[in-house]
Amino acid sequence: MPVLYNEALIKEKNTRRLFILIASRVILVTLFLGTTIFIDSRKQEFSISQITISFFYLIAAAFYFFSVVYIFLLKFLKNLRSNIYLQLTVDIFLITFLVGITDNIQIDYSLFYTLVIIYSVPFLGRKGGVVIASVASIFYGVLIDLKYFNLMPFVSSIGHDYYLNAYDVLTNILVHIVSFYILAFLAGFAVEQEKKTRSLLEEKESEFNQLDLLFRSIVESVYTGVMTVDFQNVIKTFNNAAEEITGFSRLKTLGSKIDDVFPEFLPFMNEEMIDKQFRNRIEVLINGGKVDKINLGLSVSPLKGRNENQIGKILIFQDLTQITEMEKKLEMNRKMAIIGEMAAGWAHEVRNPLAAITGSIELLKQGLELEGTNKRLMEIILRSKDQLESFARDFLLLARSVPASRESVDLKEVVEEVLEHIKLSPEWKDKIRIEKKLLFNAKAFANKEQVRQIINNMVLNAVQSMEEEGVLSFETKIVELEDKKEYSEIRVMDTGCGISKDDLNRIFEPFFTNKTKGTGLGLTIVNHILDGYNGRIKIESTVNQGTICYVWLPVK
Repeated sequence: MPVLYNEALIKEKNTRRLFILIASRVILVTLFLGTTIFIDSRKQEFSISQITISFFYLIAAAFYFFSVVYIFLLKFLKNLRSNIYLQLTVDIFLITFLVGITDNIQIDYSLFYTLVIIYSVPFLGRKGGVVIASVASIFYGVLIDLKYFNLMPFVSSIGHDYYLNAYDVLTNILVHIVSFYILAFLAGFAVEQEKKTRSLLEEKESEFNQLDLLFRSIVESVYTGVMTVDFQNVIKTFNNAAEEITGFSRLKTLGSKIDDVFPEFLPFMNEEMIDKQFRNRIEVLINGGKVDKINLGLSVSPLKGRNENQIGKILIFQDLTQITEMEKKLEMNRKMAIIGEMAAGWAHEVRNPLAAITGSIELLKQGLELEGTNKRLMEIILRSKDQLESFARDFLLLARSVPASRESVDLKEVVEEVLEHIKLSPEWKDKIRIEKKLLFNAKAFANKEQVRQIINNMVLNAVQSMEEEGVLSFETKIVELEDKKEYSEIRVMDTGCGISKDDLNRIFEPFFTNKTKGTGLGLTIVNHILDGYNGRIKIESTVNQGTICYVWLPVK
């Protein structure tokens, strides 16, 4: 395929050059015709016979006629080389005729032979130039011989103003033939050198294009934003990763000033700041095209040209959102590990005394009939005991790892159990309305008790966020996330007080709570369990409007 393609390109190129040759010939003949008309109008001054001028007109007409013929032959004669030889041979014949009828004037039209030889070489190469030089030599030699022996009646009738002897004829022919061949050789040498130079240039250009393509491919393939600006801070390049990271399209950014698109970068782009950075990454918060805030790691360096002269600046940046989340998760895991160690020791030391205290209080309560202050004090003791037991239970849940034994858990069944249980708790309000949209076959591959704990903690948070009345909604379905795996999605929605943006970033931290009741470990426990199953949790909330909690548990 590449060979056929190259041949087609060469043929198209030669056809275009043939058209240029025909057009150039027409222009030259037109100039010749104009000169003839001028001479015809003042033939007395130039001492040229009317017969010679008539022949001039005839030759010009012949050139025009054959030019039209050549154009038609391009459509019918597929072999371009034959077309070129035909054109050059006809040119030599007409030039020979022109030379034959003009030896009575002081113009050497044999110079036109050299023109034909010169433009034959680009089409036919050095060998073709030698062939055309040979044809021109033959035609010219025959013409001079015919004139010497007076075998051209029409030339004899015109007459000439000089005498030819055998030595002059031989010298004239030899000089012209040698000059024709030398010219063909020199033209061929020049054309071959030009072709070699062009081939070398094309090779270098191809290498440069390949390097440029490789450079662009590298820049476009890396998942790192790359942007270059000139001295006027006009954005010159903006790769695909930069588009994806910032949310701004390349069409919008290219040609724009960085002040208009990324004003947050400006403080770090002066020379003093670049030197202070020591080529280290700095963190900057920008307003993205699709997201309000994007945390980027930015590095600004001088952009230098071939001569090590600075031609602008290059900005390289990465999205640190995932890294920041990983750092937060790592810090959370570190805290959880500490809490786990504390929980194991604390539970061992506290649960036994707590059980003894609980049993003793229950026995005292049964044997006493308390009234007034004593009764209130007993209620305080019992309430504090319950809180302490709840706190110990939550601590144990944090310390407990994900059970190795798992099963396919029916989420619809677990949700119904949790709702029945929550309605019996003191947290429940009778004016809360429940809406359910539970998929029949939504199942999660996990431990049933831990799934119940997840749903119970989410429901408890939702109920506590609604003061007197509201709507508690459940929805379960099967979804496929970006990792191409199936998950059971549990969606719990409430119309409660909502969570502020600042608090939303801290809700999974241990002991963080704004409630008068609770330990602040509910969502921490949920997050801990989900991590063990490679599940996920996401919470969306608006103050005074409500909260939506998404939980994804693996199906398999």
